[in-house]
Amino acid sequence: MTPYTLKDNTIYFSGPNHIIVKEEFDQLWSTGIAFTKEFLSFQENASLSKLPLIQNPQDGHELLLTATDVDFVEDMLARINEENNTPGEWQQRMLTACLTTLLTYLSRLYTAQFKEGVVSADKLLIKNFQARINECFREMHEVGDYASLLHISAGHLSEVVKLQSGKPAIKHIHERLVLEARRLLFHTHNTLKEIAFDLGFSDASYFNRFFKRETGITPAEYRSTIRKMYH
Repeated sequence: MTPYTLKDNTIYFSGPNHIIVKEEFDQLWSTGIAFTKEFLSFQENASLSKLPLIQNPQDGHELLLTATDVDFVEDMLARINEENNTPGEWQQRMLTACLTTLLTYLSRLYTAQFKEGVVSADKLLIKNFQARINECFREMHEVGDYASLLHISAGHLSEVVKLQSGKPAIKHIHERLVLEARRLLFHTHNTLKEIAFDLGFSDASYFNRFFKRETGITPAEYRSTIRKMYH
C-alpha cells in the first residue's frame, strides 16, 4: 500500500511476493525482467543472489539513471531480447551472461545511490534470523528453535519479523524449505522420500502435504513441470 511516483529513465526493482498496481490510465512504456528463485538457486547463478540489487539491504525501489547509464542498460536489454529470440545450444548461457552483466552494473549504481546507514536493531534481528534459517533449516523447523539460537523469546522474534517483513516468522522457515525442496527436485534424481528425509521430515507423506500446501502442487508434479520447462 505504498504509493510511488514513476520517473523517466529509472530502474524500478522489487522482490518476491510484491504486488505492483498501476493506478492511473496514462500510457507507460517500460521493459520488465522477472526471474524465479530457482534461477537464482542454480549453481552457475549463485553469485547473483549476493548482489546488492537482489539483497536490497536498504529497502530501495528505484535507481536513477544518467544518460550513460540509460545507453548501457538499453544496450543490455536489447542483447537479452535478441538472445531470447535466438534459440540454440548457447541461448541459456548467453542470457545468463547478459543478465549477470546487467544486474552487476545496476548493483554498482545501487551502492552509489544507497549509502549504507545505521541498521536498526529490528532490521539486524531479521537479517540474523534469515541467516540462521539458511544454516539450520534442515534441522530446525520451529520459530522457537531459532529464538533460542538468537537468545530471545519466540514471541518477540515473531513480532519483530512480522513487523519488518509483513509475514509470520514461520513463513520464512517454510519458504526456505520449499526453495531447497524445489532445488533438489530439479537438480537431483533423489526419490521424494530421500528429499523429505534430507530436509528433516520424518515422514514422506507429511513432506508431500507440506509442499502441496505451500505451493499448490505435489513434489512429483513440480519435478515434472520444472524439468519440462528448463530442458
